[in-house]
Amino acid sequence: MAERGSWFFFFFTVCAVTVLRADAEIKFTVPVGKLFTYELLRETFQGDFEPISRLYAGGYADPIIFKCNLQNFPDLPEWLRFTQRHPYDNGFLYGTPMVPGKSIIEVWGVNKRSYQTKREIIVIKIVDEKILPYQAEFFLKLREIEKVLPPIVQNEIKADMQKLWKTEALEIVNITNALDRGGRVPLPLAGHFEGVYVKVGSEQYFSNCLLKAQGQDFSKQCSGADKGDKVKAPEGCNLCNIPSNCITWCKTQLFDLSNQTPAPPAPTMGSGIIAEGGDFDPPESPPSRDYFPDYIVTVVVPLVIAILLCVLLFYVMFCRREGLTKRNAKTNQFQLYHHHTIFDNTDELRNMAGNRSVTPPLSTLPMFNYRTGERAASQSDSIPLILSQHEPHSDPLPR
Repeated sequence: MAERGSWFFFFFTVCAVTVLRADAEIKFTVPVGKLFTYELLRETFQGDFEPISRLYAGGYADPIIFKCNLQNFPDLPEWLRFTQRHPYDNGFLYGTPMVPGKSIIEVWGVNKRSYQTKREIIVIKIVDEKILPYQAEFFLKLREIEKVLPPIVQNEIKADMQKLWKTEALEIVNITNALDRGGRVPLPLAGHFEGVYVKVGSEQYFSNCLLKAQGQDFSKQCSGADKGDKVKAPEGCNLCNIPSNCITWCKTQLFDLSNQTPAPPAPTMGSGIIAEGGDFDPPESPPSRDYFPDYIVTVVVPLVIAILLCVLLFYVMFCRREGLTKRNAKTNQFQLYHHHTIFDNTDELRNMAGNRSVTPPLSTLPMFNYRTGERAASQSDSIPLILSQHEPHSDPLPR
């Protein structure tokens, strides 16, 4: 009994751990207007794919792809994005929420070798918070979205932005891939990158360096950049310690949200019961209407037009063919005369050909005069080939 009880306890423990692990949730609290990033680690999913991963003592890495969606929906929320460059790379969920609420995200890890799956539940609670009033957006030409989302790289970019803004009270508001903003796909060569837009915000007003980037003098330099001219950074703004963090200043934008009117409050939920207002008074029946004019317009008028068209067609087809009939009669007589002429000539040629094929009698054969050495004329030589040869000057065609 003791042994059976231990087996039952072990089975119950395994089932409980499995259920709790399957239903485990990863919870986050994100303020409105702040960047949210979460890295999906392949190692976390690799440990649950059995049994081949253990045969290599942890040295074997399966290709894993991640699929993310809002619970009970096919896609992610509008503010959230997902990226994974390769099945051997980690994935990233990132975005900036703008409305308070709650989002439950399902993450499925699929092993492309064994097609095993593992699910994670991510609960993101979005709380209301004041948006930073002064924001600036910079374009990093030599960056890609997967290389910017790790926290270490964000801190490096943030440190450079703090030097430009001359304040440490700076937060990254949003990171956007340039392809999502209409950028072109780069060539698959070394030194070609997609580019990233980084938006930061602060409670402190813009520094003089940032204000110069929006001045008229610098705008003229940017207009000349389209012609191939080089654009230098504004005075006092060339502070990028890492070359890949250098800013393309012509695409810099400043946003002053300090004077922005607050959004109206959300409507409150009522009881759902209509207030009393007396008995229901239905509207009176509409007045009677005369439909005869509509009948004339829709039925009679088209019928009259159709009859007139039929009469006109009958007149054209039967009453206007007299001249054509006379003309056709003359043409038919002329064509008939030629037909008979050709027919008669054909019969004559056939008769002549039949007569020439018959062997002539001895009386009609030509006689040879031995004294003179000449051939005497025969009767067949006097037969013309065509009857019209009797009158060589006559015209057989009708005139």
